Amino acid sequence: MAAKYDVIIIGAGHNGLVTAAYLARGGRRVLVLERREIVGGACVTEEVWPGYKVSTAAYVNSLLRPEIIRDLELARHGFEMLPRDPSSFTPFPDGRTLLLGPDAEMTRREIAKFSARDADAYPRYEQMLGKVAELIEPTLLKPPPDPWSNHPRDLLALASLGWQFHGLGPDGASAIEILTADARTVLDRWFESDQLKTTLATDAIIGAAASPSMAGTAYVLFHHVMGECNGVRGVWGYVRGGMGGITNALARAARELGVEIRVAAPVSRILVRDCRARGVVLADGTEYRAHQVASNADPAVTFLNLLDAADLPADFVRRVRQIDYRSASLKINLALSELPDFTALPGRTPGPQHRGTIHIAPSLEYMERAYDDSKYGRPSASPILECTIPSAVDSTVAPPGKHLMTMFIQYAPYALREGTWDDIKERFADRCVDILTEYAPNFKRSVIERQVLSPLDLERRFALTGGNIFQGAMTLPQLFFLRPLAGYADYRTPVANLYLCGASTHPGGGVMGACGYNAAKVILQE
Repeated sequence: MAAKYDVIIIGAGHNGLVTAAYLARGGRRVLVLERREIVGGACVTEEVWPGYKVSTAAYVNSLLRPEIIRDLELARHGFEMLPRDPSSFTPFPDGRTLLLGPDAEMTRREIAKFSARDADAYPRYEQMLGKVAELIEPTLLKPPPDPWSNHPRDLLALASLGWQFHGLGPDGASAIEILTADARTVLDRWFESDQLKTTLATDAIIGAAASPSMAGTAYVLFHHVMGECNGVRGVWGYVRGGMGGITNALARAARELGVEIRVAAPVSRILVRDCRARGVVLADGTEYRAHQVASNADPAVTFLNLLDAADLPADFVRRVRQIDYRSASLKINLALSELPDFTALPGRTPGPQHRGTIHIAPSLEYMERAYDDSKYGRPSASPILECTIPSAVDSTVAPPGKHLMTMFIQYAPYALREGTWDDIKERFADRCVDILTEYAPNFKRSVIERQVLSPLDLERRFALTGGNIFQGAMTLPQLFFLRPLAGYADYRTPVANLYLCGASTHPGGGVMGACGYNAAKVILQE
């Protein structure tokens, strides 16, 4: 006799754990099944080398919703954020540097080195983003309205959203531009300094197969400034002990609420009978039955791998196959014997150049050329590097006297015109190391160990179709009531009692937890 639950969650990523915890709070008997040996999905800490606690995939945090932190008492379960000050450091080939935030006066002085006008404009730019955030943030923790349903609930929600836009007054045009335009146009409108625009533009293309001049990247830029760290808006931080500190805290909270979590339990099939989800079958043949099933996997995995096509409408399957999973990101994790000693800002003890994100991209034109290579199926000859050194803030993630660095690289297209990532990823990683060494001459010799995760590795390791870290591109045709598909943005699927709860749903990628939170609310209403 198969074990019976109220709800089964497929995948113990952060959204799956959030869904499970809130369902358990609502009185449901919940089972979470995770295919890997550890919980966390792509938000994990792994001891890749002895003494090094590596955030293998996701590496910094700001977006995790404060409501979730509060409701699930994550601090009591070990979650702790460590804010970064400054937020970022960008060295340039001419020997100048740019440090940004959260200290407003320091930021003003730094920007003024390149443009007094930009230094004056930057606070207004941040204020504009804040107003847009006030409009967008209330939509994060509720299912999007369906503009084609004619249901009074949806019509009322659309009217409410329209009224909020009306309330923005002249800032409404800026909000629409942020939500639809390319990042380069927005930044050109506000600033004249290429150094400042380049530094800001990196947030517009991280995780995206797009250049800053492509439509939709302004929203990706905005998506990265919506969060907070310990109550301070727009500040990103490290999680003490690595990103697994989030998912381990979520798992403890869920278990305390009665959730059963099983690892090394890969689901091979979702059971469907009479057009309703009835449970799941594991790879070893074990069956678990449930009244409802929620998948934290993306639509390609859920509908094309775990379900029989006969259980789904043919048109729905066709639309699932058309979801854009294009990806161009590669991750390198490195164990270091010492900190990078930057020519532009020397020092091998933790300083401002080490605590925030290190951007290696000298100009917007450099970024555009890097994307051009990717566009034709080639890794960037001169890639964009976004580097973090969590050990400069958190001493728990590396042995005494040693350091840990992560590099998030653009552009590394999933689909290559020639060869395979298994053949070329180490050579590409060599190129990335060489580029950083041009700015910090001691860097190459400081590397003790490294782990290279190509887009193909990200797909294999974390079940991310196409290696896409957002479970689908964060472009306008795949946002809000269009995410993951028009008509299915309410976390429901064509199969009754089957739901999606991962980042493929509204409001999208990043370690936010909102997708899981919203899915739980919908499931509890059924």
